[in-house]
Formats: sequence, C-alpha cells, structure tokens
Amino acid sequence: MNAYLSTPQPSAALAADNDSPDHGRFDVHNQLLKDRIVFLGTDVNDDVANFIIAQMLFLEAQDPEKPIWLYINSPGGSVTSGMAIYDTMQFVGPEVGTICMGLGASMGQFLLCAGAPGKRFALPHARIMMHQPLGGVRGQASDIAIQAEQMAYTKKMLQERIAEHTGQPVETIEADSDRDRWFTAEEAQEYGIIDQVIVRRGEMH
Repeated sequence: MNAYLSTPQPSAALAADNDSPDHGRFDVHNQLLKDRIVFLGTDVNDDVANFIIAQMLFLEAQDPEKPIWLYINSPGGSVTSGMAIYDTMQFVGPEVGTICMGLGASMGQFLLCAGAPGKRFALPHARIMMHQPLGGVRGQASDIAIQAEQMAYTKKMLQERIAEHTGQPVETIEADSDRDRWFTAEEAQEYGIIDQVIVRRGEMH
C-alpha cells in the first residue's frame, strides 16, 4: 500500500484556464466536477485526502444544496486521512452520496457507509471489506502504552461511527471487524453499509 497512483493537483481539477496553450486538453477531473462527482480511486493518504477535501469545499461553494457524489474504488489507507474526508463529508452543506465500484475496503468501506442516508450505492460486483484498524506498537514501554491507548481509541471510535451509519449494534461491529469481513454488494445492503445495489445511473435518486 506504499505505491500511490499519481494524483492531479487540486488547482488542475478545480479550474480550467482557457488562456492556457493546452486549454483544450480533456481533463477527466474537471469533467467529473461539472457533474459534482469526486473520485477516490487509490489508497487513502494525506495528499489524496487534501485533494478530495478541496474538491468538496469547491463544490459546496458552487452550490451549497445540490448533492455531491463520492465514487469509491479503494483498498483503504490512513485512518487520519480518511477521517479528514469523513469529517468534511459531514461538514459541507450538500449531502454527500457514495457509490462503490470495484473495491471498498477498510477506510474505503468506512467512507462508503458514511454517505447520506438513502444515497449510498454499490454496483453489482463491488466487494466491500470491513476490519479493525491495523497498526503495530514498538519502542520504550511508555511509548508502547501511549500507542496502545491511541489504537484502542481509534478502534472504538471507528466501530461507533460504523454502528451509527449501519444501524448495527456496536457489539456486532466489534465482533464482525475483528477479522477481515467481506461483503458482496447484496450482503452490504442487508448489513446497512449501503442502501441499494444499482446497475445503471438512472437508478440513483
């Protein structure tokens, strides 16, 4: 998970310079933003989180009411980076819907279930995986105690948020996330991670 796909800089995706010599170049991210689509298609790290947050804030400034759509195909990544995206999803005025295509694992699963109620979708062959945050502890005894305390806090916090968004008891989330728990799209719907499995865009509402 240390190899990250190259990510365009926010300035390239947020504004098109018509005076630029290559202004006619097709910019995928600009085109997606026109439809209020933000795409998470790699590991979650600080750069990716900052890019996605900038897009959400930009779209909120454009229209504070029209929904934003977060498309997810991600194996997960940094908890702190993911929580920055999560908090921004709750912070902005527009509802943020989520759509999983391919893979929504770990932090990808967490962000998927955190979409606006009724606006959480997955395509038929998407795979979703939930587990507890990973991390080792090392160093002096005092450092190990601090790291262990922080890991326990992070684990409890994520379980509580997932329970809130899925409607499952915290105890169920704790038990089911102790090891990698895989879901088909249909199973994710039954569990409360998503609201609907869709085949075509027209099924979104």
